Amino acid sequence: MNTTCSSAQKPKIVIVDDHPLILGGTFNILKQHYPGAELLTANTAEEFLDKVKTIDPDLVVIDLSIPEKPGMTAQIEAGIQLVQQLMKDYPQLNLMVQSSYVKALTRIKHEIDSHQGGFTLADKGLSTQDMLTRMNWSLQGLTQTKDLKIQLEIKSEWLEVLTLAFEQGLTDKMIAKEMNVAERTVRHYWTKIQDVLDIYPEDSKKEGKNLRVQTEIRAREEGLID
Repeated sequence: MNTTCSSAQKPKIVIVDDHPLILGGTFNILKQHYPGAELLTANTAEEFLDKVKTIDPDLVVIDLSIPEKPGMTAQIEAGIQLVQQLMKDYPQLNLMVQSSYVKALTRIKHEIDSHQGGFTLADKGLSTQDMLTRMNWSLQGLTQTKDLKIQLEIKSEWLEVLTLAFEQGLTDKMIAKEMNVAERTVRHYWTKIQDVLDIYPEDSKKEGKNLRVQTEIRAREEGLID
């Protein structure tokens, strides 16, 4: 994969997005900005992975909320897994995540920091000019992840607890069984999670709010769960 674009006006760019209006809008913007560019699109992670085997893109623009396969529902986790796979298989590939859920990448910040290619973030609410600026940065091999500025040291087992509790609705006892750990270990994980999220029993009592509910709200705000 190319680390920088060999021709500033003729890059090979792949757009991965399942929303027709966003996909078409991004395609048209890039067509105008890079008249000689080769533009390709994909609606699912599977479709893109099939295409990337036969092409050598200068840049991949990815939405996080995409279906894994045709006919499946769009999921943020599918986009995150695709980004992870690309960074692993193509360590010098230039990437731009264009999504309303960029904060979800907090979960894999350490992997992003180790990526050798360009990596930028563009919220879908950005202006066209700002989006193009970040795209150009990625094409130059630059990194821009300031939208992930909150540095949360989250361990993988803590993320698993959050997912099992708030996305699958499991109790601590069921979480312990799923993770093959003692229930007291799960309770210990909760204290660690709440510490990094700055949530403590005394504060919850003062505000009259449930500690677990506060944890879920904060975890979603930080992009740790969908």
